[in-house]
Amino acid sequence: MMHATLDNWIRHEAIPFSIDSSETFNASIDKVIASLDGSVELLGFGEALHGGEDILMLRNRLFQRLVEAHGYSAIAIESSFPRASVVNDYVAGHGPASYEAVQDTGFSHGFGRLEANRELVEWMMAFNADPTHRVKLQFYGFDSPTEMTSSDSPRRVIHFVLDYLALVDSAGAQERRQRIDEFLGQDADWENPAAMMDPMKSVGSSPAATALRIETEDLISELRLRRPELVTKSNERRYLEAEQHATVARQLLNYHATLARTSGKPGERIVEGLGIRDIMMADNLVYTVSRERGRGKVLAFAHNSHLKRGKAEWQLGTDLLIWWGAGAHLNEIFGQRYAVIGTAVGVSDANGIGQPEPGTLEARLTASPGPWRFIPTHLGLGLPTLAIATLPTRSGSVKNPSYFPLTPQSFTDFDCLAVLDRTAYNRGGLPLEQLDASTE
Repeated sequence: MMHATLDNWIRHEAIPFSIDSSETFNASIDKVIASLDGSVELLGFGEALHGGEDILMLRNRLFQRLVEAHGYSAIAIESSFPRASVVNDYVAGHGPASYEAVQDTGFSHGFGRLEANRELVEWMMAFNADPTHRVKLQFYGFDSPTEMTSSDSPRRVIHFVLDYLALVDSAGAQERRQRIDEFLGQDADWENPAAMMDPMKSVGSSPAATALRIETEDLISELRLRRPELVTKSNERRYLEAEQHATVARQLLNYHATLARTSGKPGERIVEGLGIRDIMMADNLVYTVSRERGRGKVLAFAHNSHLKRGKAEWQLGTDLLIWWGAGAHLNEIFGQRYAVIGTAVGVSDANGIGQPEPGTLEARLTASPGPWRFIPTHLGLGLPTLAIATLPTRSGSVKNPSYFPLTPQSFTDFDCLAVLDRTAYNRGGLPLEQLDASTE
């Protein structure tokens, strides 16, 4: 159906709801799912900015409905892949006795201190404790073990693989561990925050780091060469988990090598590093979907920039950095089996986001019945092309640079938009002054 105007399209497509009304909320989610391809295995849910409290609440309610009515068995969030196993043990009832014991060790970026993340994890734990629920929920992190201004040492992910090998081949693993630990050196050298902006501060191209990259490649080769034996002595699930940790170690070492590069323009190494991070995100989600296949579907939650189909952008000083985000890779890998919902907000005083300027997409969308609404995009089909191409872009945030306004590209970047009239800021995570436009 072709709509004469953008406003006609919004009036026709908008699905208003309130998360305080389970009846209207559940009906709205069901309509959104019905608008997507029936083969979807991985559903992305993007947040317009980090720290938007209401977006996190919406994510929690969305996941609950997806579990209860649409066959979802897992959620993966923008948090460190290796750390998340601590949280997953907790929701399975095998971990520590309290959430406080996992809120820092099980999350990266300070996200464990967000109250909505506590609510999510506690709900999952209660769900799993109910014996009538045959399929137990799983919690994953799919971010790389990096921060914007620093990066983890590869020790944790490499040692995970070595610990696995030690269970089936103690002598061989011990010999390899001794060599690898010598090359690893001190964690502080890998985690130096100055390395992001100064390649001379990075250890990523040192002789020890180069030798460690070779050892890691050998480790991956050994895992694959011995797969039949290793699966027999452990099981396929544990084997695949070790293999994924080894792959993350490889990419993390590539990331450090990129930070150490002194040739080319200053922004090129940062762009490549950001691209490597999103490749790791995509790889981790592919792994997550493969683990859940046969159990259920996966909801992935991260910043819009990571999950949208188009290119990610970041204005760093005078340089506009552009790279392919995880969503673009996932779209190529999964095709119609990947769908993504993006979010947008009208006003957020706490984040320095004022009223959207007249004529902007946010102004038009928030003019429809609310206070919250979903708008399936149908990837731009039926929209007046000229009206979309000439849409003005609203101003950004003066406080929270992780906020990015909607653009004409948003219609094809996302399968659906979730638009909130307003959102508060949750200070349980990173303070505003530590947020940056790379969506960390």
